[in-house]
Amino acid sequence: MRFKLIAPLVATLWAASSFALAQTDDAFSATPRPSQWAQPVDTHYNLYQMTPTLYRSRQPDAAAQPLLKQLGVTTVVDFIKESDSTWLSDPAVTQVQIPLQTVHVDDDDIIQSLRAIQTAQETGPVLMHCKHGLDRTGLVAAMYRIMVQDWSKQAALDEMEHGGFGDEDSLKHGIDYINKVDVDALKAALNSGACSTSAFASCAIKGWFQKTDVVGIQTLLWRL
Repeated sequence: MRFKLIAPLVATLWAASSFALAQTDDAFSATPRPSQWAQPVDTHYNLYQMTPTLYRSRQPDAAAQPLLKQLGVTTVVDFIKESDSTWLSDPAVTQVQIPLQTVHVDDDDIIQSLRAIQTAQETGPVLMHCKHGLDRTGLVAAMYRIMVQDWSKQAALDEMEHGGFGDEDSLKHGIDYINKVDVDALKAALNSGACSTSAFASCAIKGWFQKTDVVGIQTLLWRL
């Protein structure tokens, strides 16, 4: 008898709490997206606009070309091993390929990627992408915020983790890199034209040898 009296009360309380939670969820989902975050353009391609001249997405396909043309994209920066020539046939769009692996990403990769984006932006809007538009694109996007737009690490991480680009598991390597990176050293290298934060990096040593070879040839020709 007691159970029969309590059961309706429990059901009523459960229904009330569920309604309250649903209202909370609806209110959360209705919260406006921060205006400074990348804004969605096409969810099918996980395509977002970060700035007037920078977009991010998953790997597009041939059907995306009219959309890219509409957006005025003049350069596509590809962070995967597959060339964009498999889907991109517009000769007016420059293709830049910088294969990345977030498990092994280093300062050299970030400098190369950001420098390529900045150079391309001088001629028009840029689209950067990886396979799904998550880890590799997410890391470079966050570092662009920090390095080029002077966002704090936390602000860039907030957009990276909660902007709808991927879950924490798919972004964990990028998050680890951002938490550990020396921003001042990276900015100094990027602004100076260096390829790395280390003078002993392979790209720096290769550049030194190339420069030495050129000087040596010039000296030899002068002596002749």
